[in-house]
Amino acid sequence: MRGQALRLVLADKNLVVQGRCFEGFPLLINDDGGELQPAQDWLWDVLGKSGRISSLLTWESYGRAMYDFFSFLLANDYDWRQSPLPGMPSPIMAWRDWSRGTLKLQASTINQRLRVVVRFYEWAFKKGFIDKLPFDFVQIQTSRQPGFLAHVDTSNSTISSPEVLLKQTQQTIRILTKEQIVVCHQALSNRTHQLMFELMVRTGLRQVECRTFPDSYVFDPERRKDLTPGQKLRLYLDPKDMDIKNSKPRDIDIPYDLMEKLWDYSVRRRQGRANNNTDAKELPNLFLTEGGTPYQKDAITSLFRVLSRRVGFRVTAHMLRHSYATFLLWSLRKSTTFEGEPLLYVRDRMGHANVSTTTIYLHLINSLEGQLVLAHEDEIDQLFAQALEVRSL
Repeated sequence: MRGQALRLVLADKNLVVQGRCFEGFPLLINDDGGELQPAQDWLWDVLGKSGRISSLLTWESYGRAMYDFFSFLLANDYDWRQSPLPGMPSPIMAWRDWSRGTLKLQASTINQRLRVVVRFYEWAFKKGFIDKLPFDFVQIQTSRQPGFLAHVDTSNSTISSPEVLLKQTQQTIRILTKEQIVVCHQALSNRTHQLMFELMVRTGLRQVECRTFPDSYVFDPERRKDLTPGQKLRLYLDPKDMDIKNSKPRDIDIPYDLMEKLWDYSVRRRQGRANNNTDAKELPNLFLTEGGTPYQKDAITSLFRVLSRRVGFRVTAHMLRHSYATFLLWSLRKSTTFEGEPLLYVRDRMGHANVSTTTIYLHLINSLEGQLVLAHEDEIDQLFAQALEVRSL
């Protein structure tokens, strides 16, 4: 293994297996151009053959976890199959400790990657590649529904969890106040960045959904006789048109005035950026860089890092999503005209698979203290001043 290099390549549209296109599928390539085995076979088994995991984001996440693990092994001359010497860590534990100690990654990030590698080891054990798993399982008490790699004992509500996982502390959800949102928006001099910021904070879109939001979804609301200023316009997000977590379609509600801004941007600014694309490609994305290409994840991360330095406080794309959900839930709970269950409404707008995920925002609201709650109530009145009536498009 020593001296080998490893590359992670996401397949293009030319990768077709049995008539199915596997564009975006993760390929682990050695320096000799061959596949890294048996890791690549496992990726085909868990992601390709079963067909149950079709999200391109999940494909990439699995691929990057495996790439990170095996790159560490190759760099440090570890064999993933080897049993550790007495008192020494196993390869997976050494990788975990390196990720925590050297890279300073958060426990949640490390555990997310560990779960992928744990699943690979379990597959390898069943296939006979190894005689024993390099980790044990421990029983932990839980009051939540079991998730990935959790084996449930319904008699006492415990789950069996890989011992290699790190303990995680409950992370506090960070949101922005209205004043902070205004400061951030004003600090963004680039019109494209301003609109991306506003779209995320006013609709709850994830950054990947904002980056891939289709230009075809934008229209001039003034030409619609059934629409009036002040209302919210319902849009159906289709995973065939854009990247959505778990490829799960959902509806979002866009304020009338925001749709006007998006339409003006599409007509007046977007084409100029599209013309800068040296390949002259027709791209579906509404938002394009100055070079006429779609925004990548790293570019958005860099954008918010620069913005944080500029305004003097931390800002991330996910904080915009948290702020939207918190403000919206609070405004609906205190509304005297909204008919329906606020939690379910917010769940559907956010695209949560389970309402238990949405309740974190309810807990956040309930934990806010006296004057801070009143301050947020006043802010929400201004942020969501539009009528709650929604028209389906």
